[in-house]
Amino acid sequence: MISAFIHVRIIDVIDILLVAFLMYQVYMLIKGTIATYIFVTIITFYVVWLLVKDNMLLLGSILGQIIGVGAIAIIVVFQQELRRFLIMFSARYLPKAGISIDNFFSKIGTGLPEMNINAIIKACVNMSKDKVGALIVLQRNSLLDVYAGTGDQLDARTTSRLLESIFNKTGPLHDGAVIIYQDKIRAACCILPVSDNFEIPEHYGLRHRAGVGLTEQTDALVIIVSEETGSISMAEAGTLIPIDIKTLHKKLEEEFLKRK
Repeated sequence: MISAFIHVRIIDVIDILLVAFLMYQVYMLIKGTIATYIFVTIITFYVVWLLVKDNMLLLGSILGQIIGVGAIAIIVVFQQELRRFLIMFSARYLPKAGISIDNFFSKIGTGLPEMNINAIIKACVNMSKDKVGALIVLQRNSLLDVYAGTGDQLDARTTSRLLESIFNKTGPLHDGAVIIYQDKIRAACCILPVSDNFEIPEHYGLRHRAGVGLTEQTDALVIIVSEETGSISMAEAGTLIPIDIKTLHKKLEEEFLKRK
């Protein structure tokens, strides 16, 4: 009698863990969106194909043809989700591994000016106190030229008074977003893509959904001040979290101030 044993190698365990990690990240990206149903349907087709391919030749052949073009279909259907995954991976995990575009360019001495985070914090504090709605986009690596082009070009030095003036309820530029890069306000009254994530709480309005929508497609960091409550939220990598001033200040320091 010959006994069969399954030999599990270390590399097999690593393989399983990596696949599980990738599947979890994909689930977190599409969670709460219409893409969830599409993803489940694709997985169902694949499982059925595995069960019938050797016994039901006709059905197996049809499903096999569908699976054969599955990679192209996934790229087309999940274009936005794949883009979000790549952005999230590059923004969240590469810096932890010591790989950063900012670090690379800083090593060759670009001398780029730092973002004036004190002006941004001061403006957020004042607007929160007065319940003035605001949508402030802080550009990282992703180019935001398309979104900046939808608004009025300013190219002005970032100051708290200018930010507060832009979002003043009686001003012509208060609707839309402000895009800030380095030490300059690039544009105001910009139109951002609105997120279709079902899990965003209903009490959040269009301003918050627009902030989340941009971070689903780029690696930008977005600060939102609620006009109704004056609360401050931060959107990053497709997620929206309430944040206090102290935590926000620390986050901006970590992200946008150069390390000596």
